[in-house]
Amino acid sequence: MCRNITTLRGLEPPATPAEIDAAARQYVRKVSGVQAPSAATADAVERAVRSVAEATAALL
Repeated sequence: MCRNITTLRGLEPPATPAEIDAAARQYVRKVSGVQAPSAATADAVERAVRSVAEATAALL
């Protein structure tokens, strides 16, 4: 897994929505292998980022 994704749990002050979104975006790029979404993959990538960000926020 990507070692560059920042651990968000326990941050002081707590992780912001922007930090959560950035981590979700990094995760989706890593697992999908899509660094720059094409027109054909952009919607799926954005849905995945939203889902991962929601799950991350719930976890934190």
